[in-house]
Amino acid sequence: MKENLKPIKRSRLRIFLGKNYYTYKRYFEWKFDSKKYAKTKSNELLKYKYYNHQTPLYRKLKDVDMWLQENKIINLKIAVKCLNKIVIFPGETFSYWQLIGKPTKGKGYVDGMFLNHGKYITGIGGGLCQLSNLIYYMTLHTPLKVVERYRHSYDVFPDSNRTQPFGSGATCVYNYRDLQIYNDTQVPFQLYLEVTDEFLKGQWVSTHEPIYKYEVYEKEHKITHEVWGGYVRHNAIYRKVFDFNGNVIDDEFITENHALMMYEPLLTDASLD
Repeated sequence: MKENLKPIKRSRLRIFLGKNYYTYKRYFEWKFDSKKYAKTKSNELLKYKYYNHQTPLYRKLKDVDMWLQENKIINLKIAVKCLNKIVIFPGETFSYWQLIGKPTKGKGYVDGMFLNHGKYITGIGGGLCQLSNLIYYMTLHTPLKVVERYRHSYDVFPDSNRTQPFGSGATCVYNYRDLQIYNDTQVPFQLYLEVTDEFLKGQWVSTHEPIYKYEVYEKEHKITHEVWGGYVRHNAIYRKVFDFNGNVIDDEFITENHALMMYEPLLTDASLD
């Protein structure tokens, strides 16, 4: 499973041309592909909860000002309004960026933190990856099918207080790194999201009770010290499927991850202060 990674330096021209190519390619797909995209919201929540999860809004990070996290919360609240209570009917596809749209100042978005080629930078709408991470992780606990997801190229945080496996999130870049989820079941699913004082919270609900339960876990975890001097973290994400008697009926491979580490191995949260 090992994949050798090394930071890649690209010219500004190549980055500009590549970004524009993939951005307009995505616009073309949204307009002309055969997918039926989810667009309907319902103020009344569907009856049965499939899975819920929450992640903290604040985290101490070395050399990162707290005002960026305050701004992230502003951005999350705007994006959550775009996605909250969206219903994915059978045969429909949820597109994260199509529903949110381009984050701009005119919509109220402010400067937040982005991770760009291993460095923290600021930009309008920064911090929305926390939302795509949450939605992806929750979706792994449902029968919904993730048809597009991009892994993080960098491992940002040590494992102290981690509540989900490394690599079980989804990075997002408007609009070409999208998170898309297809409903190939026979029942509708609805996404509920909330930003509280301390947490970003979410849950998937449906019209029918869950038939299965899911456990997301990692295998084949290792850290390699590369010849160029850095560390790379590797693992594979799997999912066990249980019936309601607790019997394992499937053990599915989900994805594999390879990420450049932005901290020394065995570093604790205290070292980030």
